[in-house]
Amino acid sequence: MGNRVSRLVVGLIFSCTSVLVNTDIGNDSVLAKTIKQQKCDIYAYIIHQHPQGLKVRSGASPTYKIVGKIPTYETVQIIAILGKWVQITNASGGFKGRGWVYLPTLGVSARGYGTEGVDLYASSDRKSKKLGRVPANVNVKLLGCQGQWAQVEYQGIKGWLAREDQCGAALTSCS
Repeated sequence: MGNRVSRLVVGLIFSCTSVLVNTDIGNDSVLAKTIKQQKCDIYAYIIHQHPQGLKVRSGASPTYKIVGKIPTYETVQIIAILGKWVQITNASGGFKGRGWVYLPTLGVSARGYGTEGVDLYASSDRKSKKLGRVPANVNVKLLGCQGQWAQVEYQGIKGWLAREDQCGAALTSCS
């Protein structure tokens, strides 16, 4: 009887481990423990297309209370990041105060108007390797931030844009 119970317990452990690995639940629980809020100081604009605007929440999750809304193309200042959520303030329209929005609802573009574009770096340091150039006034996918650096993706290349190379206004070239 004892041998049978042992095999049952071992089988149950392997089954649970398989479920965790194959459904990414294990990754999510590990990530939830290791993600730390980081400070940022960059500007971005709302790319979320919804007639009522982008929902701003009281915390970094869709389960938190909605504290306001921001219309599409308005500019916000990102002051912190926690996973795929960013804390914003200084919205140019609609929302006043601080709140949290989902990172993929925001965009940024490259400055460099009248030039051959701006450099994309391997890390948030101008001394790091240059991965390529982003043409002026081109929208890039915003992936994250660290201090005054924006982590972006352009044509499949993930890298970092320095503060002076970012444009957080949707309707201007920031020149």
